[in-house]
Amino acid sequence: MLKFFKTLSVQRTGWLLLVISALALEGTALYFQYGMELQPCVMCIYERVALFGIAFAGIVGLIAPRFLVFRLLALLIAFFSTVKGLLISLKHVDYQLHPAPWNQCSYLPEFPQTLPLDKWFPALFQPTGSCSDVVWSWLGLSMAQWIVVMFAVYLIVLVLVLISQFKSLDNRGRRRLFN
Repeated sequence: MLKFFKTLSVQRTGWLLLVISALALEGTALYFQYGMELQPCVMCIYERVALFGIAFAGIVGLIAPRFLVFRLLALLIAFFSTVKGLLISLKHVDYQLHPAPWNQCSYLPEFPQTLPLDKWFPALFQPTGSCSDVVWSWLGLSMAQWIVVMFAVYLIVLVLVLISQFKSLDNRGRRRLFN
């Protein structure tokens, strides 16, 4: 199994799958916002930013996947984005499960002044909803809970890819017990 993940990581195909999956999830979020008219909250917007970070990591990996430096840089960016997205989505679930006046998210995004994404791309990053509202669910899980599952799956795959980096793809000179 580790050989499979190592092979994927040294080819552009694996990194392209990462980019496509992240952009497909972004497209799904935009469909929920504009097609189903569900208003995103601040935490939803932060989760989108984390997902764009994962897509960016895939683009970095696409540049030169055979070079260890590019693979490790892409993995580092993907890990940071995934862990940050997982923590944000866990907090989002907490807002939904334990709504209270003291347990609320802000209504305005807090992006750095040098990177005001909500001003530059309001169609993508302008929040209009409340974090504690459960506006959609499927199989008994809210959208925020599904986002936790999504980031957890990304994290598991990234851990396997990182561990696989220590696996050699070269099988010359080794006897195989079973063919």
